[in-house]
Amino acid sequence: MFNQVLDPLGNMAATAAVALVPLAVLLLLLVWLRRTAWLAAMIGSVVTFLLAWLVWGMPLDSGARSYFYGSLNGAWAVDWITFWGLMLFNTLVITGRFERLRAWLVSQGTLDVRIQTLLFAWAFGALLEGLVGFGYPWAVVAPLLISLRIPDIDAIRVAAIANNAPVSYGALGAPIIALAAVTGLPLLDLSASVGYVVAVLALLPPWILIYLVSGRAGLRDGWPLAIVGSLAYVAGQLPVAVYLGPYLPDVTGSIVCFIALLALIKVWRPKTVLGYGGVPVSQADIAAAANRAAAPSAGEVFGAWLPFLVLIVVVVAWTGPWSSLPKISWLSMKVEAISSVTQKPISSAFDFKPYVGGTAIFASWLVVIALLRPSFRQLREIFAKTAFQIWGAALVGVFVFGLAYVYNYSGMAASLASALSHMGLWFIVFAPILGMIGVALSGSNTSTNAMFGAVQMLVGKLLGLPPLLLPTLNSVGAEVGKPIAPQTCSVGVATTKFVRNEGEVIRHNFAWTLAILAWLLIIGVGRYLMFS
Repeated sequence: MFNQVLDPLGNMAATAAVALVPLAVLLLLLVWLRRTAWLAAMIGSVVTFLLAWLVWGMPLDSGARSYFYGSLNGAWAVDWITFWGLMLFNTLVITGRFERLRAWLVSQGTLDVRIQTLLFAWAFGALLEGLVGFGYPWAVVAPLLISLRIPDIDAIRVAAIANNAPVSYGALGAPIIALAAVTGLPLLDLSASVGYVVAVLALLPPWILIYLVSGRAGLRDGWPLAIVGSLAYVAGQLPVAVYLGPYLPDVTGSIVCFIALLALIKVWRPKTVLGYGGVPVSQADIAAAANRAAAPSAGEVFGAWLPFLVLIVVVVAWTGPWSSLPKISWLSMKVEAISSVTQKPISSAFDFKPYVGGTAIFASWLVVIALLRPSFRQLREIFAKTAFQIWGAALVGVFVFGLAYVYNYSGMAASLASALSHMGLWFIVFAPILGMIGVALSGSNTSTNAMFGAVQMLVGKLLGLPPLLLPTLNSVGAEVGKPIAPQTCSVGVATTKFVRNEGEVIRHNFAWTLAILAWLLIIGVGRYLMFS
């Protein structure tokens, strides 16, 4: 069995610097050379494999098996989920159900920019993130906000900040599944741990959103919207994350948020209807809007929501703790090494479990297809559009997981963790920042968890911290960094006039991203004190 070497160069600083080379390669390719994510991940994985073999002495045969098992996990555990999630979304778009949902949402929003922002950006954005992710919430929400006379760059910032809290569970739990795959920690425990942190984090963004669109004047008489918007999302998200797992917290959180906000504005509304910038809306504009409002019928609204209800019922029944389906395994393969940190065996493994969450989402899609009955032409368009959108992200999943598995198996992760552990308890503050750096490199919370999840876990072991703490902070730190991630931004601005001008958008988002990061650092320290 391969024995990992903690310090192959005989100098821990030099060893740690070499362990950082794969990350530097990704940074160079993605940020400076602007190569596509799948190509950068492929080259990064080759560099990682060569360093693991030449510097850390990883055997070629077992190293190749480790890479292969990692790639299989990327394809089956993550790509299988994201493919069917995107298929479901495109089915709604091409059959017109998504447009009905959008029309209903617009009809409910009133002319008050604060209500519109929380319905469109906060609740609707969370629904899109939970289903699709990959920057699509920005791309869909920003044009809605622009149509409400919010300037393009400000609309993108609102969409990005609103998209913050839901990222850890989008799309359909893929980031948490990735984190469980590379750390070996129980999926439900990770889901719950992330859920507790996200629940506190989610208390802040609605207040920021209202301030961004209406200023202090908007907060003075619109604060009940922020309270209801944040608490309702948490009420729908947290119990599902803790008791059912990572597949649906965003979906249920957004639906509960919709219900609560719509119930609130039936019995209470701000005294003054405000437009963007906190400017009062004239009575003439309010009357004109009331005259032209054409809300979809109750049947159309139910039809628009029906696919999401099907998704919830099928996935909960399929993946809940009462179901044995996700535990069924048809094939198990692994290769082991002796960890240089724990001196115990660690493994790179692939278990082919045919009835995982992705299969549950596939089953949901089949039910939706049976209900919506799209034509053959529409089905062909759905498959073609999904394949075009997903192939690059699917290759990223394959290459990044191969990279991550070799990084862990060879001992490179252990060497980096050993160096980082010299920060002591200060690393609790650095852990979310590392996640934020990772998402800036990859644009993906899933990829960030794959790259840094094992490092975070090993640092936690060396420091004697609770095993779930640092991987959790890595995942949530990655979600906080999304508004300044170039890969996400490039997708998010695709429907605005800031195409290929991501730099200006990132600069515009930066200050409020740091504010939310500061809030997360406070939460992380508090979480540690609770564990201690």
